[in-house]
Amino acid sequence: MGAVTGPITAPRTLLLGRYDPVGRLRYTGRTTALPRTTGSALAELLTDANAGHPRRGRTLSAGWGTRETLTVHLVQPDLVLEVEVDVARDAAGRWRHPARLHRTRPDRTPADITPFDP
Repeated sequence: MGAVTGPITAPRTLLLGRYDPVGRLRYTGRTTALPRTTGSALAELLTDANAGHPRRGRTLSAGWGTRETLTVHLVQPDLVLEVEVDVARDAAGRWRHPARLHRTRPDRTPADITPFDP
């Protein structure tokens, strides 16, 4: 995960990513809106991004078919999550529909995850 919408102290959605085979963080999709209790619990696990965050300076679309950009708060991309996703993907390999958060995976690191290969 590399960013959230809403404040880092109470995230509303999570912007998900995976590293590709050469080590670049790739945006893969976002979650459904988080319940307040879930956002508050996740806030304790999030860390503000440092100047070297791989998504710094890049923008994301606010939705399909719009040029409006999404306002996000970058976080350190070191939290691994388990999510449920629909199989539909766009041409870049991103999930077309929001992912449903199941749980955090403190037993895993980003290096444990299969690289993103659209």
